[in-house]
Amino acid sequence: MESPMPSFTTPPLLFPLPDVVLKPFVQQALLEDLGRRGDITSAAVIPASTQAELAVVSRENGVLAGMDLARLAFAQTDASIKFEALAADGTPVRAGQVLAKVGGSAHALLTAERTALNYLTHLSGIASMTAAAVAKIQDYPTRITCSRKTVPGLRTLQKYAVRAGGGCNHRLGLDDAMLIKDNHLVYSGSLQETVRRAKNLAGHLIPVEVEVDTLAQLEQALAGGADLVLLDNMDTETLKQAVAMCRGQARCEASGGITFNRLREVAAAGVDFIALGYLTHSSRALDIGLDFLSSN
Repeated sequence: MESPMPSFTTPPLLFPLPDVVLKPFVQQALLEDLGRRGDITSAAVIPASTQAELAVVSRENGVLAGMDLARLAFAQTDASIKFEALAADGTPVRAGQVLAKVGGSAHALLTAERTALNYLTHLSGIASMTAAAVAKIQDYPTRITCSRKTVPGLRTLQKYAVRAGGGCNHRLGLDDAMLIKDNHLVYSGSLQETVRRAKNLAGHLIPVEVEVDTLAQLEQALAGGADLVLLDNMDTETLKQAVAMCRGQARCEASGGITFNRLREVAAAGVDFIALGYLTHSSRALDIGLDFLSSN
């Protein structure tokens, strides 16, 4: 069944990642693919002088992410390749739409094909899933956010794809915000005192968030001065009570097994954020291919 076009507009603050950030990802992927001898198939069967023009085409509806990575994959293989982007990251695309045209050495184009498509399909899949979640709760002020449940080595790109889909990012790593979880409390003592110690160390620029499972824990977290609270695996009625307790004191985030079908119910409870780990660890790749246009 064909996916519907997302009810979605380009995120207003989607800043592209600079090439200096993206190039190492592309270089590593190409090194992995080229191995010790390069693309031996293309070298064996395609004359070195053959030129071609190909089109990057979406096979289904979705939201685009990863176009600069695709461009760099071709450029890193052959700097003379011409790449014309016809769609931008963060925009809806439809089945059959030409996303880019690329021309140059047929050998080089086929060498870079898989690296370019791997990034495009994976990141566009994340952007598409995020856009669908955002659209599901678009009449609520609640924001969809991701988590640190990312593929090792790809966090920067996957979190960018979440932004391309209209979502926002939870912390990028362990060093940019404090999140006190139940396993910390096993060793740190009382929740209220733990939060106070964390805030004293954090200073005014680092937020302190606390994961709570019960309203009693929430009361302690608020008394300690938590900036945010993560309401973990709470049913809807408990979420509503938690939101009322947090009002005017801390922002709140719902997390833990929140299925797509439950998004509106959770947003209606009044939380500021809904964290969805499956955006980055389980989104299905968007089907994007490379089609032949001409050769000489």
